[in-house]
Amino acid sequence: MPSINPERLLGDLYELRKIGAYKTGVHRPTLSAEDVQSRQWLAARLERAGLEPVIDGIANVVGFSRASGRKMLAGSHIETQNHAGWLDGALGVIYALEAARAFAEDPACCGLGVDVVAFADEEGHFGNFMGSRSFVGVLSEEDIDKARDRTNGTPLRDALGNAGYAGRPRLQIDPARYAGYFEAHIEQGDTLETSALRIGVVTAIVAIRQYRIRVSGEQNHAGTASMARRRDAGLPLVRLLGAIDRRFPEVAGERSVWTTGRITLSPGDPSIVPGGAEALFQFRDTDPVVLDRMHAALVDLIAQANRDGRCPIELISISASTPAVMDERFQTALDKAAERHAPGKHIRMPSGAGHDAQYLARKVPSAMLFVPSIGGISHHWSENTSDEDIVLGARVFFDAIADVLRGE
Repeated sequence: MPSINPERLLGDLYELRKIGAYKTGVHRPTLSAEDVQSRQWLAARLERAGLEPVIDGIANVVGFSRASGRKMLAGSHIETQNHAGWLDGALGVIYALEAARAFAEDPACCGLGVDVVAFADEEGHFGNFMGSRSFVGVLSEEDIDKARDRTNGTPLRDALGNAGYAGRPRLQIDPARYAGYFEAHIEQGDTLETSALRIGVVTAIVAIRQYRIRVSGEQNHAGTASMARRRDAGLPLVRLLGAIDRRFPEVAGERSVWTTGRITLSPGDPSIVPGGAEALFQFRDTDPVVLDRMHAALVDLIAQANRDGRCPIELISISASTPAVMDERFQTALDKAAERHAPGKHIRMPSGAGHDAQYLARKVPSAMLFVPSIGGISHHWSENTSDEDIVLGARVFFDAIADVLRGE
């Protein structure tokens, strides 16, 4: 098997962590100065590893192997959420880099290679999965024209220009080049930690259905509008959300989740009866049947609220993705590698978060590996994973790729 270098692996992770360092985490939003610096840093690392680095017109960074034989694509992303963790995404990219180096250094793997990729904007500062969508050919020029930074409104075109990437061609995957795609990630939950397990083999990546729930009432004076006549848009929204929370356990799956991410009252003044109310709502599962059942329950609850209430409620669909099933043969390769390095300490599990692998799976067989997140924390600067678990995950990751490429 290819032999990884734990010191080199950890050294790269800790060096990348310095770019945009914030407390014990990282602040490296997409196409910020820190993010651009990290992409240039990665390109230099790829070149030093003997790969051919390219940064394309959407800011994807790809290191192409010069090996003559079968190749695996591997990676993740290196931008972060605002003031967030140092491993979310970066772990998978540095795993892929170390895999490429390990293959190149091992005579037994002569001719086999790993292409390393860091997809742009997996974290959605400008939109959902801009880099991986571009790479598989489902991101249009119109999508890029419309994209704006969610924090400051900067057009994506301007941000790409400021970074020096405007006008570059956008790379697209050649499925014939690859045996498939492997991605490693911190779990971002506590299943592994609370079960005393060390490796998660992902079975499928959840689909996410997102909605805007909008209520129309009548804005009025909070002191003079009687309770009998007022049409307070906030009350039916709150009642509906409570009804969802009571109903969904009856129709949801074992691992279904649902979230109200934002509630807005208009105009939002303490002395004004709200004339409008809105909630951003989503639910997630890996089973399309369960997703459809939850959607039907949501539609039914809103219809009932409209029959009983005085404020019309509108359901607006924002997006609806489909579950991405990971390749069974790749899952088996990860299982075997995990049993080799951590006997009895691995489990198959779904991913409750979205990842670039869900788009790559449309084009090539794909797989994901999880390592534990301490305390189940992610998207926060305190996110962490032990060095021991990082190195163990890397060994499992590399062995599984080697098994697949060698046809074992």
